[in-house]
Amino acid sequence: MSNLHVDVFSMEHAAALDAACPLRHLREQFLIPTKADLTTTAFLELEAERQQSDDESSSIYLCGNSLGLQPRLTSVRLQQYLTTWQTQGVYGHFKPLNQSPLPVWLHADEEAARRIAPIVGAPVSEVAVMETLTANLHFLIAAFYRPDISGRHKIILESKAFPSDHYVVESQIYHHNLSPATSMITIDPATSSEAIISTAHILAIIAEHASTTALLLLPGIQFYSGQLLNIPTITAAARKAGIFVIWDLAHAVGNVPLQLHDWNVDAAAWCSYKYLNAGPGAIGGLFIHERNGGVSPTPESGDRGFTNRLSGWWGSDKSTRFTMDNKFVPIPGAAGFQLSNPSILDITSLNASLQVFEMAGGMVPLREKSLRLTEFLETGLDGLDGKPFRIITPREKGGRGAQLSLRLEDGLLDDVMKRLVELGVVVDERRPDVVRVAPAPLYNSYTDVWRFVNAFEDALDFAVERTRKS
Repeated sequence: MSNLHVDVFSMEHAAALDAACPLRHLREQFLIPTKADLTTTAFLELEAERQQSDDESSSIYLCGNSLGLQPRLTSVRLQQYLTTWQTQGVYGHFKPLNQSPLPVWLHADEEAARRIAPIVGAPVSEVAVMETLTANLHFLIAAFYRPDISGRHKIILESKAFPSDHYVVESQIYHHNLSPATSMITIDPATSSEAIISTAHILAIIAEHASTTALLLLPGIQFYSGQLLNIPTITAAARKAGIFVIWDLAHAVGNVPLQLHDWNVDAAAWCSYKYLNAGPGAIGGLFIHERNGGVSPTPESGDRGFTNRLSGWWGSDKSTRFTMDNKFVPIPGAAGFQLSNPSILDITSLNASLQVFEMAGGMVPLREKSLRLTEFLETGLDGLDGKPFRIITPREKGGRGAQLSLRLEDGLLDDVMKRLVELGVVVDERRPDVVRVAPAPLYNSYTDVWRFVNAFEDALDFAVERTRKS
């Protein structure tokens, strides 16, 4: 590596930064797989009191953008949930237990909403913990997409959106007997060689299609490039044009500070298994601004007094939910969009992780550490002079979250990933040529980053040598 960066990017400097980090204790709250764990083909019984592995034996886990690590508290809370179920049966829905850290099941979704509301920057009434990301996008579009073929009928999204978002938009357009060919507008980067879409370009597309567009769906952070979009500016422009705005926050929630209410976002949805660390496929969530979730029934006029939505009994007023009278009176706000009673197993896991966020003091200190971690990673990568890759994530701190996407030269990806696995590095790939690296501030360290850059250099050299031999 170049001597230019030896002082600012060294093992000694990484260790000093770790020692001075005010959030360093949070790493102990997570179970980090060891290198041996990742190479074994046998099922491993995980002891409840498993000791934290040291840096030499632990893997270099920089994949929180895909699946966050398991908090130690998760297994504790899940066992408490299982004990409640075992000893109380159906009474667990309503019966408080002294000294239990868990809410009764009837209120578990409310506790999760209370914990996640500050993470997304919203009052609790605008947040619901429910279903999964793609399902929630469908529910939001079903409620708020009202196309008029002679007026507003288009949905704008990016051309390289996560596939599920494309599928959602296409199927919703078809559901209204329209065609994506005329009712779906996709935003491409300015040039084919770029991964970044500028705010100015997005605003230009909005302006071009303003009079015929009903809905805008964009990601808070783009999954491939790691670009953090300018949510408040784009939201303001779209709403001024009369367009309903939905944000997919899969890669933004728990990663960057959000102020959905103050930014005037109409609605948003997210998952909880990435930076929120709730476990694979865990329960998702949604945000609905108070102006879109009000309930004011006026039976005398025949007006139900609320936005139409796909309805379910868990969204109905708690005071009448169990009367079984088939009269849907939704809870005001986002909670009124709930359908089935939620998985308490999922919510218990989510709440365990959200408690760790509270230990961190919220998103502001986490973002401060994240910016420093990612800058340290960028410094190390910039020191790999002449190596066959480039960073495609925006260089501006405000234009990215924790993730840096590294585009390799053609033909290197398979061998680079193979070597990284051998070295105990966990990152992920997006074909044909991108490696995604995401140091999560809750559990990653500067030493993790230093170890990764050295392993990445080894993997690049390995891949280049293999290419030469072939």
